[in-house]
This record gives sequence, C-alpha cells and structure tokens, in this order.
Amino acid sequence: MALSRERIVEAAARVADRGGLAQVSMRSVGRELGVEAMSLYHHLDGKDDLLDALANWIFTHIRLPGLDEPWRPAMAERAASARAALTAHPWALGLVESRRGPAPALLRHHDTVLGCLRRNGFSVALAAHAFSAIDAYVYGFVLTELNLPFDEPGGAEELAGDLSAFMPAGEYPYLTEMIAEQVIGRDYAYGDEFGYGLDLILDGLADRLGSGPLAAPGSL
Repeated sequence: MALSRERIVEAAARVADRGGLAQVSMRSVGRELGVEAMSLYHHLDGKDDLLDALANWIFTHIRLPGLDEPWRPAMAERAASARAALTAHPWALGLVESRRGPAPALLRHHDTVLGCLRRNGFSVALAAHAFSAIDAYVYGFVLTELNLPFDEPGGAEELAGDLSAFMPAGEYPYLTEMIAEQVIGRDYAYGDEFGYGLDLILDGLADRLGSGPLAAPGSL
C-alpha cells in the first residue's frame, strides 16, 4: 500500500497507544510502517508536524453534532464520544492541550459545536461558557479516570478497605459515610459518575438558556 499522510498518522497513533507519546518519532513510525524514516518526510515536515497531525486525528474520532440537532442530546453524545476517544488513546489528552497550531479538525469541531448551540438559542456568551464548562468536565473526568488506582470490578471497594487503615474512627465522618453508602457493597464504578455529573452541567445550562441573556460576571 502506498505511503500517505493518513497512513503515517494512523501508524503514529498505534505507536503511541502501545508505548505513550514519548515513543513517537519519525524513526519509530517508519519502523511501524516498514519503511525508512526519511521516506516520511515526503508527507510530513518533521516530528512537530506529525504531532500536530496526531492532535488533528483525535478530533476526527469525536462525534460532531448536527447544527440543527436539539442541543442537549447533541452535547451529551459529543461529550460521551470525546470521553471514549480520549480514554481509548490516553496520550491524546496531553497532546491536544500542548499543541499551539490550530488543526483543521479541531477548528471544525469547535465551530460546529458552537453553531449547534447558537442555532438552539444560546447567546454567543452562553455558547462559549457552555463549551468551556462541558469540555473542562470531560477532560477533567478522563484525567481522573485514567489515573485512578483501580480499574478492575470491585477495585474501588478494595481501595476503600485499604484506606480504612488510615482513617481512625470519627476522624473523617463524612468521607466514611460516603464510602459506606456509595461504595461498600454497591459494585461502585467511578465511570458511572460521568452521566450524572454531565446532567448537572446540562441542567444548569438549560436553566440559564430559559432565563434569558447571561448575567454579567459578579451580578448574581
């Protein structure tokens, strides 16, 4: 199969999936494709161009809403899609945040999300705040999810048991209460929190949308 920019970027994603972003180089991607690193320079300017292309690639894997879709299910589905893409490719979160060159897919993504909100009655200000709040939630949730010290079923309960050794009776009453009611014997999974937390944000946006223009900062 002929070498192309698309094939190179997909190979770089495979390298990053296996060993993290630090393993991505023109040489390692060339090995992944079975070609000399120099042949990649016919399609890319170098490693920075490759990393920009990878950041663009991840946005092609996130569902975009239709401009005329109802805003709430559209934002919920986009958030779930972004979480799935970033969780499947743990290197992507840091990469997206570090790149300074605006990638075409990223620009299209932002424009479409804002367009969906605007065509559903959001003011420019409220659309900007909604986009920021939703993405901050998704990115933060993924970062926490990827770094939790447990990932197996029952892992949260096992961790809670370990923590009890550092929690003298009566010292942390509200934390103890939460663990007892939400974790122990509940088959608790942190990932189940995603939908609930997202609904809290969307509920707040729905309230703001229904109450008219966004109030000026400091006026609430």
